[in-house]
Amino acid sequence: MADPKFTAGEVAKLTWLTARMAKRSIASQTVYQGDLERKFEKVIEGARKREEEQRKRK
Repeated sequence: MADPKFTAGEVAKLTWLTARMAKRSIASQTVYQGDLERKFEKVIEGARKREEEQRKRK
């Protein structure tokens, strides 16, 4: 499934989460990042739902 077009807020959240994951990765390669990965996926899924709702309105 293709990624949706993201709003400025979604881009900011994804950037912040990516930076946090990178910081944890630098600290140690074995640090658990599943919580951040779930948040990342949740933002993407929310953007997909938003786009789908916008398509239905038209």
